[in-house]
Amino acid sequence: MSPFDRSVSRRKFLITAGASAVGSIFLHGCLGNPPDSLTRSQAVQPVSAANLSPEQRPETTTIKLGYIPIIESAPLIIAKEKGFFARHGMSDVVLDKQSSWGTMRDNTETGFEGGGVHGGQYQMPMPHLISEGIITKGNKKIPMYNLLQLVTHGNGIAIANKYREAGFALNASQAKGVISKEKSLGAQFVAAHTFPHVNQDFWIRYWFAAGGIDPDNDISLLPVPSAQTVSNMKTGTMGAFSTGDPWPYRIVADKVGYMAALTAEMWKEHPEEYLAIRADWVDKHPKATRAILKAVMEAQQWCDDFNNRQELSEILASRQYLNVSVKILLDPFMGKIDMGTGRVIDDRSMAPLYWKGEKGSVSYPFKSHELWFLTESVRWNFLPPDTLARAKTIIDAVNREDLWREAAKELGVAAADIPQSTSRGVETFFDGIKFDPENPKAYLDSLQIKRV
Repeated sequence: MSPFDRSVSRRKFLITAGASAVGSIFLHGCLGNPPDSLTRSQAVQPVSAANLSPEQRPETTTIKLGYIPIIESAPLIIAKEKGFFARHGMSDVVLDKQSSWGTMRDNTETGFEGGGVHGGQYQMPMPHLISEGIITKGNKKIPMYNLLQLVTHGNGIAIANKYREAGFALNASQAKGVISKEKSLGAQFVAAHTFPHVNQDFWIRYWFAAGGIDPDNDISLLPVPSAQTVSNMKTGTMGAFSTGDPWPYRIVADKVGYMAALTAEMWKEHPEEYLAIRADWVDKHPKATRAILKAVMEAQQWCDDFNNRQELSEILASRQYLNVSVKILLDPFMGKIDMGTGRVIDDRSMAPLYWKGEKGSVSYPFKSHELWFLTESVRWNFLPPDTLARAKTIIDAVNREDLWREAAKELGVAAADIPQSTSRGVETFFDGIKFDPENPKAYLDSLQIKRV
């Protein structure tokens, strides 16, 4: 067994991850889309694959991609709705709504032939954990390729109304007294994320730890599906939640709670969710893979045009996708974010970005970001310390930035928008901590609260 396999007990992980699937249906528990989901796509007149050059004509027109109904999935939905998939010869792309991240993992493992999916939307580092057999049944290794980052920003940490006077803010240290008091009374503060050992877990852990609050010992931190957020806060069973839009703003709009922090405040233009596909499909269909990448890149550029964000909100808000009101989506998409505390952010650079930001490409899958996720996994003892010695090998096996570059050139993306390096360089967090991908150990050494 590899150090990865030894690092996580499958039984322990299943107990934890199982909670994230509460309320979901069985293994192939996709929520699915009702028949009217095809209405807009049918209105688009696609370019036939027959009109493409032999070099660009995909080996297949069909792929099944899973997605979670949050704004991170927008590029996949727009690529379908606006005909970008069809334009590049992928006329039969199926988008399969998943009931939870646990379901997405299971359907990836099952694969298309078993009724699951070829790939789709993932929190990080799920593609690496699946590839290494960390979160699969029997620790079976299922090689995945990480192809493209879907979005940056669009996440937040929401706090229940019962803690409105507790002082929760970007600096969580102001709430230490409340958390300590609850702990002394035997009633630990309960916080949640959407799936263990990935993005949302890391964001809330970092935020608590930066405020001097140990997420493993000072609070109770649990996985809960996004759709249960509002109801859990209404019943008072959950104090904080780390999740993607639109759920934070549903909490504010429904006056269930308020926003303590945005991930955009914690780490400007941070890595978020990704498009990944099973390696066996990509290896068999390289031209189809590039076609998918080109379609999603076009969708990302369309999403990043703020003139399109009214229509983007209307498409995503519809019943077959996110099933929320347009206003819940539109204001945050325009950078107008009501934190529910009297503070309203009006800054487009803090809005969800899909293609390009102040730091350059959002879409490109920087290897340095994948290294941060592995390093943070070591920090919390999700993976063993010797993971860092193997990190380059692990990342090189999963990251396919080479395919991103090929697709970008075929699409005619300007050279200035194609990163010259697989590293974005030194990253700085809101608490002053820096992550240098050339020295991840120095990052770990600088952290006060950790399991290493």
